[in-house]
Amino acid sequence: MRIGDRNDRGQALVEFSLALCVFLLLLFGVVDLGRGIYQFNGVSQAAREIARVTSVHRGTACPPTCTSPETVAGIAVQKGLIPQLGDPIFRCVDEAGVVKPVTDGCAPGDGVRVTAYASYTALLPLLGLVNRVHPPCTDPAFACVQGVSTVKIQ
Repeated sequence: MRIGDRNDRGQALVEFSLALCVFLLLLFGVVDLGRGIYQFNGVSQAAREIARVTSVHRGTACPPTCTSPETVAGIAVQKGLIPQLGDPIFRCVDEAGVVKPVTDGCAPGDGVRVTAYASYTALLPLLGLVNRVHPPCTDPAFACVQGVSTVKIQ
């Protein structure tokens, strides 16, 4: 038996622990990136679905509120699917793509633009250190994920 054999096991343990820390940091970073992409896709789909329902069932005072029963139900469903989904923002867009003032309302042939947003909080403790409020989100978070969709009024 050589003299240095007993210290080799301790060296391997230290090297393993250092490599494990780097590996876990990368692994959780990839998981957080995947969660962020999932959140972005969910918010974008929520904006598309709410815009579709609102274009068919506008109700009164649309925009800015768009409170038809069908639109309210669609928003409730999307809030159940997407965590921390905020209240959507409704605007009218003319055929040239220009956003109209809220006071003008929507005319036939215009489009309704829905902006949906949700707070994204990172799981990785290092990214969690930079959590802050990002407008229009109201909760402290790593980022405010936003989805926008425009659908022509029918």
